[in-house]
Parts: sequence; structure tokens; C-alpha cells
Amino acid sequence: MTFQITVQPSGHQFACDEDETVLAAAMRAGVGLPYGCKNGACSSCKGKVVAGEITHKPHQRRALSEEEEVQGISLFCCAIPHSDLVISAREVAGSGDFPVKKMPSRVTTLEKVAPDVIVMTLQLPANEVLEYRAGQYIEFLLRDGKRRSYSMASAPGAGPISLHIRHMPGGLFTDQVFSTLKERDILRFEGPLGTFFVREESDKPMVLLASGTGFAPIKAIVEQMQASRSQRKMVLYWGGRRPRDLYMHALCEQWARELPNFSYVPVVSDALDEDGWTGRTGYVHQAAVADLPDLRDWQVYACGAPIVVESAKRDFVATCGLPEDEFYADAFTTEADLAQP
Repeated sequence: MTFQITVQPSGHQFACDEDETVLAAAMRAGVGLPYGCKNGACSSCKGKVVAGEITHKPHQRRALSEEEEVQGISLFCCAIPHSDLVISAREVAGSGDFPVKKMPSRVTTLEKVAPDVIVMTLQLPANEVLEYRAGQYIEFLLRDGKRRSYSMASAPGAGPISLHIRHMPGGLFTDQVFSTLKERDILRFEGPLGTFFVREESDKPMVLLASGTGFAPIKAIVEQMQASRSQRKMVLYWGGRRPRDLYMHALCEQWARELPNFSYVPVVSDALDEDGWTGRTGYVHQAAVADLPDLRDWQVYACGAPIVVESAKRDFVATCGLPEDEFYADAFTTEADLAQP
């Protein structure tokens, strides 16, 4: 059985099979619903069911509470329809402009830039091109149908694809990357995916907020803005537990020197005496709240651990007046995150 999904306010319609999620059907039909993790952990695809019946596949309660479900709020990546639906969602223009492909790639370099971070570069086959928007991600296709997601850390058209991979001990993929993977190995992936990218129709100043390897898509965004000679103001807040977690600190300082509309604020939460850290301390989003108490005319692009993204959105909206629909995020969820209730 197939159900018809109608999106408000655009009026776009698409078909959804009875065992298919609303998000999967929308992606198949080229309808640009926002999304991130696709597995019920990040809340990027949250919207409202105006009419019709759904059930949710397993998901995290922090992404969708029981109270929200009662109010008709839904995670479309987990929503299975049982009737025709009318949903309310903010569509993302341009999210379907580039085809999603499955392709092989060859590992060209593996550079350890921190004790738990490797920068990997991938070379595509000579006759292949991956078109994407800075901020999007790819999914590696692993054995037994498993997938692992990583954001491109290089701007589109800037040569080999670059990824920043943090070691998660016991992780199916990252244990391999940090032990047995070597240059010239072949990896298969699918992409581009995700709706985390700059809304180019706006000229509002931007807060770029990153924690840990959430810096990867932010780096691609800055490089894309640099390549296009954008005049938009950008303020980057990058947070880590210790200074070594800011593994491309020198590059950010270089941007601050060379780009007239760019500034950089590094923040460290748990520095040790031996680190000799004299910069900002505490939580990275709170540094932005202190510096920018009025965000009513700004956009925010946040990437990192779910707790960082959730805290930033809450405080930026409640404390700084940021319009809720001007907060764009990519929460980096791990298998450990997904295992939580």
C-alpha cells in the first residue's frame, strides 16, 4: 500500500510506501525535508503531523519527547505512515540539486593530527565527480550493511575529498582507520547527504560553532566562502576539552589574519596545567552567548556532539533572541549515542 504525503506550506506531494519512513520517501522523491543523522538521534528532521496517522520506529527521547509526540510533533526519519498525511515542515532549497551516488574511492593519505584524530583524503575514480555543498556528508558502506557517516572537510571542487575521523575505541570503522587501514586501500561510500549547508540567499552574519571534529564541515564552509569571495561576516567558535583537540588551530588563526570578515575564538573546557592554555575556557557555546548577546539578525551553523548542539540552540534562542529557524545544525551522533534510550 502507498500513502500520499502533502507538505505544508509548499504543497509538495510525494508517495510513501507503508513500510517506508517519511524522510526516506521524501529523499527518493527529491523533496527537501531537513535531516541529519537519519536514525532518530539528532532531531534535525523534526516537524508536525497536521493530519493522518503514524508510528515511530525506535528513537532517542532527547530527540523527540513523549510530550512532543502527543502534540503531533514527529521525527520524519523514524515516522512510518498508516494513512495519507499532511505534514508541516521547513523545506531546504537546493538539497536535491546534486545526485546521491554510490562509488569507490582510494585512500590517498592518512595523517594523524591529534592523538585521536586522523585526516583522511580520498581520491575518486578518474571518470567520477562528486558534486556537493560544503557542510554535507558521505556514508561509508561497510560489511553487514552497516554505515558510518563523515562530513567532507574540503570545499567542493578543491581536489581529493578530506575527512576528519575521531577514534572511538571499539568502533567498527574507526578501529580499522587507526590500526589496519593504509594508503591505497579502497573504500565505498554514498553521498552527498544532509541538509547542513549555508543558506546562500541570506547575507546575515554567521556564527560558526564547532566542537571537536565538528570542525570538519565548518572548515569546508569557510573554504567555500573564501573561494567565492563572500563578504558575509563569520565568527568561528571552536571548542575542545584540551588545546590538542583544536587540531587545526593554526589554520584558523591564518584565516583570521587573511580574511577581512572572519574572526576566530578558540575555547577549551578542561585544560591541564601542563597545557599552558591562556585563552577562553568553559563551554564553547557559552563563549558565544557572552560575546554576542543579541543574535536576532544572525544565522548560526553548529556542528558537534548532540549535547553541544542542543545546548547551543536552547541558549541562543532563549537568551540571545536568535530566530529558531535561523539555527542550522549537524549533530555528530555515534553508535554509542544511538545505543542510548
